Amino acid sequence: MMSKPHTVKFATFNLLNYTAPPYSFYQQHEHYNKTQWRQKQQFIAQFLNQTQADIVAFQEVFSYQALEVQCKEAGYDYFEIVDTPSHDALYPQVLFNPIVALASKYPLKSCEPLTPCPELLEYLNNQNEFKFNRTPIKCLISIPFFGDICCYVVHFKSQRVQSMAHILNIHNLEDPLLQLLHQTVGTMQSQISRSLEASIVYYDALKTQREKQCATIVMGDFNDVLTSPTLSFMTQGFHPTRCEPCIEQNEPVVGLTDAYLFSDENKAGYTKPFSHYYHRRGSVLDYILVSAHFNPECAMSKVSSVSYLSFEEHLNPAETLEDISVSDHSAIAIKIHF
Repeated sequence: MMSKPHTVKFATFNLLNYTAPPYSFYQQHEHYNKTQWRQKQQFIAQFLNQTQADIVAFQEVFSYQALEVQCKEAGYDYFEIVDTPSHDALYPQVLFNPIVALASKYPLKSCEPLTPCPELLEYLNNQNEFKFNRTPIKCLISIPFFGDICCYVVHFKSQRVQSMAHILNIHNLEDPLLQLLHQTVGTMQSQISRSLEASIVYYDALKTQREKQCATIVMGDFNDVLTSPTLSFMTQGFHPTRCEPCIEQNEPVVGLTDAYLFSDENKAGYTKPFSHYYHRRGSVLDYILVSAHFNPECAMSKVSSVSYLSFEEHLNPAETLEDISVSDHSAIAIKIHF
């Protein structure tokens, strides 16, 4: 008698400044009116209903209480955050530092903020007190008939350059010297910060995978293409289709790969859809990385197939103006069959 097939679906979505009125994001004039906020809520409700995901990672969350209410109304009994946004000292209704969140239909065995390993920071010559731009979530979820999955929700440092004007005592932001330094040194600083964050997540994911011998998934907004020098180490050197080491260890090999490579869509030759457009130029900034436990071709894996889904109907590649009532990212998801 054949066992009944099972499925579980993971999704990740950058919500674009999810901020309930009367609060503003970053500046006083940046906020939702009642109509925009109602449209935003309807948009997210539609996303949750359309995806029917079991576990959802969110980025750019300011009003986490409102999001929790909305998720629980949609059937997600478990909702977690590990940090809170910051308030402007002079204008408390202005919020900074959005956070990540996780909604799940399955109970969480544990959930905590990811803290970097001090020895790793020393190894990376980062002796100063390190702080993530957005603290990642690390949680352990037990999926019936599959086992434990260690899940990370991330939102790496953006490509936005921090101004060097105060260092040079330059007040004219159009100053040619300032512009040149931002394009060179500023860009490099952003890349270093993003790469450092990714290194810490990668190290912890592989270390936990080895110690707990459990499946691993890292999902979120990476703010860069995975093939860039800044992030490519996260999947380099991992050969997910080779099963000899897995069989020798009686356990899938340690490592991460882009879940899309395991998907039926990739095997069928489809082009991976863009997840973000900037000045009409498309790129993939949102990813779901998984361990070999999700590889249908691995002899030690329980997974029979993987589907990759993109929810992008709201994106208009030709549009240059930002519509805060939706999002500037697509949502992506994987559905695993086992």
